[in-house]
Amino acid sequence: MIIDLRSDTVTKPDKEMLDVMLKAVVGDDVFREDITTINLEKRVAQMFGKDKALFFPSGTMANQAAIKLHTNPGDQIICDKQAHVYNYESGGLSFNSGVSCKLINGYRGMFTANQVKEAINPDAYYYSKTTLVEIENTANKAGGSCWDFNEIVKIKQVCNDTNLGLHLDGARLWNALVVKNETAHQYGEVFDTISLCFSKGLGCPVGSILVGDSKIMEEAIRIRKIFGGNMRQVGYLAAAASYALDNNISRLEEDHKKAKEIGAVLLNLPIVKTVNPIETNIVVFELNNDVDDTYFIKKLKAAGILIIAMGDRKLRMVTHLDYTNTMHEELVTILKKTSF
Repeated sequence: MIIDLRSDTVTKPDKEMLDVMLKAVVGDDVFREDITTINLEKRVAQMFGKDKALFFPSGTMANQAAIKLHTNPGDQIICDKQAHVYNYESGGLSFNSGVSCKLINGYRGMFTANQVKEAINPDAYYYSKTTLVEIENTANKAGGSCWDFNEIVKIKQVCNDTNLGLHLDGARLWNALVVKNETAHQYGEVFDTISLCFSKGLGCPVGSILVGDSKIMEEAIRIRKIFGGNMRQVGYLAAAASYALDNNISRLEEDHKKAKEIGAVLLNLPIVKTVNPIETNIVVFELNNDVDDTYFIKKLKAAGILIIAMGDRKLRMVTHLDYTNTMHEELVTILKKTSF
């Protein structure tokens, strides 16, 4: 048995999702004739109280398109130093949009409205123009941490006062909504654009979506085309996303519960130095300085357990819908019994 905890992207569609995909009514989406995709876009836009939504093949492309919509070359965006758009999108900010980042040294991937104020460049021609604030919820590199919505509202006020856009990388926002008992509509009222992923916690094989109001979304489909993201009979994937929205959101609680149980086991291992606070489905931990993290990963792999390194001696496990109770019991047993 292989227990794959590298990411919640390793899941595969179950029979029910595949059945829905096979039965999807599709058309050519470049001609905007794929009714299943159009219906998904309308549904998600309504969930967030936004005018429009557009389906994308990946979360990275949705984020990059949003940043392109908000900025001009030479502009600067504000984000946390651990942000996915800065660390894990292959330098797309500079390559695609020609922008730079003002990095905030936040706490667990999150920052305050006052830090945003301090990060805004002066209004002088020899500074790059600050035009956008980017937030990631949940914060991946920080271990799936969830923002305080009240602080987000304060940041929105700063953006309003200084004429800055506000984008949410909500790849795992579904997890945050479940944990914090918040609504999609709350987030739609605050953010100008939001990207959401279906292929992480919700278990779809492919797909993300970008939502926003009419004005900011006018050029979204053109930017998607420029990035090579237009698709044809994409309704097969949109059908999977619709199924996931119906069936796979509330069950995220199971992933969160298992992650916390894994964290508790890790804390009791003498070789583990720290475990990040666990709110959702991501477990980030650090080994003692005298323990080789590469050896640790190989040792677990030999036992059929796959995890990844996050850099800075941090290791990560991510629970997901294909991580069964049986796998969970096996993992706990191996962690407790294996000597490193």
